[in-house]
Amino acid sequence: MTKQAEQADQNTKPSKGWRSRLRTARRPLRRLAILLILALIVEYLVIPELVGASKDLYLLGRLNVWWMIAGLILEGLSLFCYALLNQVLLPAEGRPGLSRLFRIDLSAAAIAHVIPAGTLGSAGIGYQLFTAEGVDGTDVGVMMATKGMGSTLVLNVLLWIALVISIPLSGFRPVYATVAIIGAVILAGMAILILGITRGEKRAARILRAIGERIPGVGGDRLEQIALQASASIRSLGTNRPVLIWSLTWASLNWLLDAASLWCFIAAFGGHANPVGLFAAYGIANVIGAIPVTPGGLGIIDTITPVLLIGFGLTRSVATLGVLAWRLVNFWLPIPTGALAYVSLKVPKGAGLQSMRRALSELSPKGQHGHQPPADDHEHPDGQAPGQRGPAAEDSAADSRDAQR
Repeated sequence: MTKQAEQADQNTKPSKGWRSRLRTARRPLRRLAILLILALIVEYLVIPELVGASKDLYLLGRLNVWWMIAGLILEGLSLFCYALLNQVLLPAEGRPGLSRLFRIDLSAAAIAHVIPAGTLGSAGIGYQLFTAEGVDGTDVGVMMATKGMGSTLVLNVLLWIALVISIPLSGFRPVYATVAIIGAVILAGMAILILGITRGEKRAARILRAIGERIPGVGGDRLEQIALQASASIRSLGTNRPVLIWSLTWASLNWLLDAASLWCFIAAFGGHANPVGLFAAYGIANVIGAIPVTPGGLGIIDTITPVLLIGFGLTRSVATLGVLAWRLVNFWLPIPTGALAYVSLKVPKGAGLQSMRRALSELSPKGQHGHQPPADDHEHPDGQAPGQRGPAAEDSAADSRDAQR
């Protein structure tokens, strides 16, 4: 019997080893697939645009620096409006100051611009930072869900208005139908989600619990609790007219100021786009770029926007160089500024370089894995950090090891 058992173990070992190797290789294979997609986008979309624009680099000699500065300021104001949206949606009691809200948004934006489907990663880091500031986790979850759905709704409404106005001015384009279908699907999905939360709380809670298990630093239990309490919050938002008006105002300004920043960067190269056509191109590119293929629509927004702007009367060189300059502050600049904002939130003044490096390692996707929000003080009456073990814990662990022996 012993020999038969040993043979059975040997027969099962290769199977277990194969499965283990498959699980180990899953993440590298996923990363390889993402890199291949990025390479295809760069090869067939980005490089041709850069080559076409490189023939007209003489435009740099006529660059209007003041329009560039105006574009940079408008981009900063756009991000600041998003922080104001957080301030409106969070309860006044225990709400962080506007400066900290702004830095939390910058930190989340840095994550969203680094990893594909960065919304999940930014949600995790944003949740951790908000709860570390003392905001209740349920309030944070409801705020983030309301902000995400509301911002998407506002973009699609503004885009449809721009399309309706631009059709008589510039004619109908086939891409309009595609964008209208995508927008209708997004709005229908949001309507189903809202109805599911407000009328089927328990079923929505089970679904969100499964999703929450995949978001670093959030967890299924917390997301389930958020779903169960979100129904009343959404109903109250619909009846609280001042909060609703200010939320729509800041969400609209977030998109409009970002588009105005794009207009300024195009003007810096001598182009003056029609504002309605520019927002139509901007909105179409952002709706398509929201598909979680690349981080922050990298390579998608950068190529779709110039092509659409050319259709609205801009030259190829002005459209391409203007969009590339705008993306430097719209996409790339928030990454280092977000990292600095995260360090300023996590590292006290006067701390050494080692503390800053540790904070940046936590901001990285690997550092977020398994990282939980800071526990409350009452959970550690001895004043120990969550990761530390006191004498009682050491004695208990020793007793457990003796029992196992």
